[in-house]
Amino acid sequence: MSEHKVLVEWSGDREDFSYQTYTRNHYWSFEGGSRVEASAAPGFLGDESRVDPEEALVASLSSCHMLTFLAVAAKKRYVVDSYTDDAVGFMEKNTEGKLAITRVVLRPRIVFSGERQPTAEQIDDLHHIAHAECFIANSVKTEIIVEPSV
Repeated sequence: MSEHKVLVEWSGDREDFSYQTYTRNHYWSFEGGSRVEASAAPGFLGDESRVDPEEALVASLSSCHMLTFLAVAAKKRYVVDSYTDDAVGFMEKNTEGKLAITRVVLRPRIVFSGERQPTAEQIDDLHHIAHAECFIANSVKTEIIVEPSV
């Protein structure tokens, strides 16, 4: 078991606190010292130059899948030179009629080198294992679709 602590900080910047006027800008601080400027999505009056929670969820799912994929590939003695993912999340109404990130599509492009080159079927298997073992994927109801570029 492990704990993952994050400090989320917000403070108002106006006297007239109303839905249209309060700032959505805030900070995420992590134990290792990283600090991220965050906000709501622009469609919810947030600052587009900052990370919003929906983007962070998509990034977390993509990052977890990648890290798990790399671990599985390394254990199977494949050499990965690069991994790039153009991930996209879709916010829409779920089966309960609530807005949610209902699905995330991962589109990883992976470059292998070395003597052991995996086949398309082996790469697909690596993705299946990575998805099944990804901590974040195992924590959400969001449908996760992997569309690897082979």
